[in-house]
Amino acid sequence: MPKRHGNLFDQCFTPDVLHAAYLAARRRKRKKVAVAAFERDLGANLQRLHDELHAGTYAPRPYVTFEVREPKPRLIHAPHFRDVVVQHAIYAAIYPIFDRGFIHDSYGCRKGKGTHRAADRAQQFLRDAPDGSVTLQMDIRKFFYRIDRARLMRLVARRIKDRRLLALLELFARYPDSTGIPIGNLLSQLFALIYLDPLDHFIKRELGRKRYVRYVDDFIVFGIASRAEANALRLQIETFLHERLRLELSRYTIQPTRRGVNFVGFRAWRKTRFVRRHSLHTFSRSLRHGDVPSLVSIMGNARHSASYAHFCRRLRSERPDLVPQLPEAHRHACTNL
Repeated sequence: MPKRHGNLFDQCFTPDVLHAAYLAARRRKRKKVAVAAFERDLGANLQRLHDELHAGTYAPRPYVTFEVREPKPRLIHAPHFRDVVVQHAIYAAIYPIFDRGFIHDSYGCRKGKGTHRAADRAQQFLRDAPDGSVTLQMDIRKFFYRIDRARLMRLVARRIKDRRLLALLELFARYPDSTGIPIGNLLSQLFALIYLDPLDHFIKRELGRKRYVRYVDDFIVFGIASRAEANALRLQIETFLHERLRLELSRYTIQPTRRGVNFVGFRAWRKTRFVRRHSLHTFSRSLRHGDVPSLVSIMGNARHSASYAHFCRRLRSERPDLVPQLPEAHRHACTNL
């Protein structure tokens, strides 16, 4: 059993920690109405949170729900700003406890990781894989909606023994359906990491697969000797997901290493990578509409691929009027590429 940590509740909710959590929660959101409203009476609002938490009367307020499509539809549960502050206070205390037990090659929602490093690692594994080998890529069906909350809380309790904090974590894991956790909570990102950590260790330790990378519910095993071996491996993973985590695959792909992979927004091969077709369509639409913030976002992602030069050339030829509105690095690239 890993070491269990207690006496965390009081550490999470001192006045200084709550103020630091408020600063983290408002980052890049200061123009939002809810943040401004909280700031207007900042001292009293933080004190009220402190008092409610320590008196045991705190409860998260109802979520604001809405649907996004990026590109597939997802129902987002947006928490009230005061609840975001509480989540940041908890996250700062418990993230390091769990993160040190995660494998290196889990990249979703982790500090110092992200999509670009996941794509780099996938490309490295493609290069390292033997000639003639295959890749096995898998995706979990409706992952956030299928998480078994009782199993999740048992995994959390393997590291946390503070009962008050566990009760609070359970509040943030609640969801209207019998299974699942709300997409939109900061803590849901950590819950997702915790829930699939046993899968990572099963693949790496028990199955002995060194070339393995995961980003949230999308994961790949590289360098498998044959298609038959990949199918056998898939069955072992499917059995583990069903029996241990009550999850199932939505799809899987077995293909030769030379054909590359479609992963974390990039189509990658051993020597190069491009953004996915969806990003190309979004870029074209943003270019027509002159949507500079969208173009900057897409180009920031594309800088890590061979698509960047193509975007720069299109901007220069089709909408030269937008080039001066770009950040300096993109302006320079559009002028010189």
